[in-house]
Amino acid sequence: MSNKPLRDIFGEALRDLGAQNPKVVALDADLAGATRSGVFGKAYPERFFNVGITEANMVSVAAGLSTCGYIPFACTFSFLMTLRAADQIRSQVCYPKLNVKLVGTNGGLSGFGDGATHQSVMDLAIMRAMPGMTVIIPSDAATLRAAVFAAADYTGPLFLRVPRVPARDIHDASEPFAIGKGYKLRDGKDVTLVATGLMAAIALDAADALCGEGLSAEVIEIPTLKPMDSMLIAESLAKTHAVVTVEEHSRFGGLFSAIAETAGEMSPSAMGHVAIEDRFGESGEYDEILESCGLTVAHIVEEAKSAMARKQAMAS
Repeated sequence: MSNKPLRDIFGEALRDLGAQNPKVVALDADLAGATRSGVFGKAYPERFFNVGITEANMVSVAAGLSTCGYIPFACTFSFLMTLRAADQIRSQVCYPKLNVKLVGTNGGLSGFGDGATHQSVMDLAIMRAMPGMTVIIPSDAATLRAAVFAAADYTGPLFLRVPRVPARDIHDASEPFAIGKGYKLRDGKDVTLVATGLMAAIALDAADALCGEGLSAEVIEIPTLKPMDSMLIAESLAKTHAVVTVEEHSRFGGLFSAIAETAGEMSPSAMGHVAIEDRFGESGEYDEILESCGLTVAHIVEEAKSAMARKQAMAS
């Protein structure tokens, strides 16, 4: 695992993208040091706009810039982007289908240092419900960097969730990344673990733990929550008939909801979830909050066993 926080990877990737594409511009709501959009701003000050603590106005400005042929990356903390600017995202970006990239940093519980009010536990549900919005949650440095460049090539509204913390490397930099495509990280036959974002690494650890008990878990990573790689999910569930979703987000409206929809339509299966229950986060170190919210290997293993038991009960 690199010790470099993923927000730093984002800032460097945006700067490098700016060198390749003069149409890329960046905006921030007075958090350029925290979101790392300031790395882009230092390299290209004429293409960087700090609008102050006015997230809604930032999205409006980004919408306007997109109509002039620019590719705006609007950056702020994820909870601020998806809550304070929700009306502008809905009416001024999604409704006219404008080419605006919305970057929410400190995604999930990774903004631990600022307390529960600054942790984003519902951002994916909000963005996923926006008509026409593409939602991307990278899991490591390689997928984050690739997602930044893919976002610029993609035409239309797009939300990119960026963690504040470092991440264990799962993917090689040469591995292809495509919007709407998932990854099979590990083959298995007894249960499918579907994870997104930083939880993909923890799901792999849980698969190792299950293997130690003689159980075979398939691990799927979903870096694009919307549009989701439904065929990859359906193919896995047709084999295992049991699935557990793993996400750093509320159980409502995020990955669990998306996989339940896919399973219901394409491959009904015994289901379980490891997610943040009906609560906010709390103050503490990142690992402590993950433990408190039940986002650990032990919780995944327990839920996987429960899903397999339900599968057997359904089959009898």
